[in-house]
Amino acid sequence: MSEQDHMPKQNMLAQPSPESAPNPQSAAPEAAPVSDVSGGEHDLAAHGAAQAAAEAAATDDASTMTSAAGEASSVAAGASSESQPQGGGEVIPTAAAKSVDELQAAADEAVLAESRRHTRRAFVVAAAGVAAGYGFYRWVDGAPAIEMQPGPLRHAFQANAAIARAVFQDRALTPTYPLKDARDLRVNGVYGLKKMLAPEGWRLQLVGARDAAMHPRYTNDVTAWDYKYVDEASHEDQGHDTKVDPNAWTSEKMAPEPMLNQAKAEEDRDARMPRGKEEAGESYSTLMPGTPGLLLTMEDILTLPRYELVTQFKCIEGWSQIVHWAGVRMADFLEAYPPTLVNGNEPKYVYMETPDGDYYTGYDMNVCRHPQTLLVTEMMGVPLTQYHGAPLRLHMPTKYGYKQIKRIGLISYTNRKPDDYWTKLGYDWYAGL
Repeated sequence: MSEQDHMPKQNMLAQPSPESAPNPQSAAPEAAPVSDVSGGEHDLAAHGAAQAAAEAAATDDASTMTSAAGEASSVAAGASSESQPQGGGEVIPTAAAKSVDELQAAADEAVLAESRRHTRRAFVVAAAGVAAGYGFYRWVDGAPAIEMQPGPLRHAFQANAAIARAVFQDRALTPTYPLKDARDLRVNGVYGLKKMLAPEGWRLQLVGARDAAMHPRYTNDVTAWDYKYVDEASHEDQGHDTKVDPNAWTSEKMAPEPMLNQAKAEEDRDARMPRGKEEAGESYSTLMPGTPGLLLTMEDILTLPRYELVTQFKCIEGWSQIVHWAGVRMADFLEAYPPTLVNGNEPKYVYMETPDGDYYTGYDMNVCRHPQTLLVTEMMGVPLTQYHGAPLRLHMPTKYGYKQIKRIGLISYTNRKPDDYWTKLGYDWYAGL
């Protein structure tokens, strides 16, 4: 046996003898068998990659699909490079290239199938969310109303107030500002202020004060006081209250006609001015005729220490202004005229209303004792004007503006939660910032 008989057959094909070496023109046809051998190897690779893609599609395994697609791309790249002409001749398609195309198509179809499945799931989840949201809206909207708010929303207001009381306990101080930042406060809302009050005709009715009968200002019926008004028209801009639609409601909005007729009948019967002439009607916390108490004058109030404060007034409509206030602290007023104890405890609430009861507000006793709560007599260095609540208004920087009543005519200490004008029209009673 010759030495060549021991050589592998492949080597014999791959290494021709020098005598039979092909010329360059005949090299291209000799490459076809090599391509066929490579094509067979890539057929096996393509078959394996196609099987991997099929398994990924069956198991919905996104990572496996990605790997299969990557393998197909790698095989395609290898097949592309090996099918390039070696001498500038024509590209010869191989079985591997065809198998790679099929593999890529299978991988793309698997990805599209997974995408369609996720899209269907997303639509189902979105539809369920929309249905749940609409159902929740219908439940809230259909719930029995409490003070012109659906019950769940009113309970949410009350829960927020309870959390605020528990966390801050009505003792947190609001920021103060340099006097140079203060500006004249815009007029917003003239409920209970539309007639000009004669200064000498004003009295502060105080009900529930301790040992009131021993005070020189005591009277058996504070409601009998007749507030005096003048016909003079104010030159102030009334502003506009935008807490409601300006096309349908204005600061001149009056109570419904039946309420006005009832108030007029009570006036004729009791010889009193009609009460509750504004939209929310008469307060259920207003005093009954024959209620004893004190009738305080402005001189009585000005004997208390004077305080100045530069704080921000915030309206629930979204605007705010820094204002310079001056007056007496409500805490000092409560010390000078302490409330009568109820079962050994201080009453929980304070109720205030304008003369003749057109506007009214209620407060927790704690917030009235807050060191920044003022009974205001001056604003921006001058006495209050008619539409800013002369002669006495409240500034409570821890509350929204609708709780800061102007032209106070009554302060009453009570253990029953008081009525509140804007709460009856759907707003929050607590109104804390």
